[in-house]
Amino acid sequence: MRILILGAGKMGSFFSDLLSFDHDVAVYDPNPEKLRFTYNVQRFSDPAEIDAFNPEMVINAATVKYTIPAFEAVLPHLSAGCILSDIASVKTGLPEFYASCGHPFVSTHPMFGPTFASLNNLADENAIVIKEGDHLGRVFFLDLYRRLRLHIEEYTFAEHDLTIAYSLSIPFASTLAFGAVMKHQSAPGTTFKRHMAIARGLMSEDDYLLTEILFNPNSAAQLDGIITKLQELRKLIENRDSDGMKAFIDSVRANIR
Repeated sequence: MRILILGAGKMGSFFSDLLSFDHDVAVYDPNPEKLRFTYNVQRFSDPAEIDAFNPEMVINAATVKYTIPAFEAVLPHLSAGCILSDIASVKTGLPEFYASCGHPFVSTHPMFGPTFASLNNLADENAIVIKEGDHLGRVFFLDLYRRLRLHIEEYTFAEHDLTIAYSLSIPFASTLAFGAVMKHQSAPGTTFKRHMAIARGLMSEDDYLLTEILFNPNSAAQLDGIITKLQELRKLIENRDSDGMKAFIDSVRANIR
């Protein structure tokens, strides 16, 4: 298959390396410097170069802020049957875009990234494939993710957004709260250092990505749950309620078991 990848960042490079030995792959990025280290692929920095390549599928690996603009930049250079695909962690606006673009589409979300995951060993990682979309496109990604030994769930767009509000908004918000009250520690403990490593990793992410994940319409309800539990924990601490604290700790152990 002729596959065009939009964006030569970490995830774009990951997919180009992954696919280039089994497919005819090209990478498009308007910044030619980002294409310097791509291997075994055609490299385009001008959208007009896409015409002759005539891709059968486009994998959009642009940062979430530019997902839809990246599609719009290449649409005039794609045949009507070309399958559009995205790997965006935030699907805001994508269902509406796909409904009006005139192309078959498939949407997935690899639930791992270059900050924390080892892209050489993904056996413990997950991926979401959106149920809506082109059958052949979904089969392509289901097969690809299975070969990577990822655990796969199939959700609708709405189910995806609800899942992301829980699985990303809660840890993101908790880490932001931890970082917001941070004070320098001359002799930090192991747990503190681990939390600090997570906070530094999160802060290396794109600001727009963090914002859009937290602006998920389902995030506020998840934050309410955190606030409720923090208030409960504070009351237990203020009252030095040993029995209540034991019950609280037991409930947490049961949740994470």
